Amino acid sequence: MNVTIEDSCIGCGACESICDAVFHVEDKAEVNSSNIAGNEDCVKEAAGACPVSAITVA
Repeated sequence: MNVTIEDSCIGCGACESICDAVFHVEDKAEVNSSNIAGNEDCVKEAAGACPVSAITVA
C-alpha cells in the first residue's frame, strides 16, 4: 500500500486522530510508511475522513 499526502492538506489532524500510528501532523500531514503494514484499515478510514481529500491510497 502506498500512501501520499497532497499539497491540498490543511493540517486539520483528522487523519492523525483516526490512525496515529501512520499519520503525524505538524503544518501538514506526514506518513510514517514503516507503520502502514498492519494498519491498512485505519489508513483507509483516515483517507475517507479527510475533509479535503488530500490522502491518496494506492
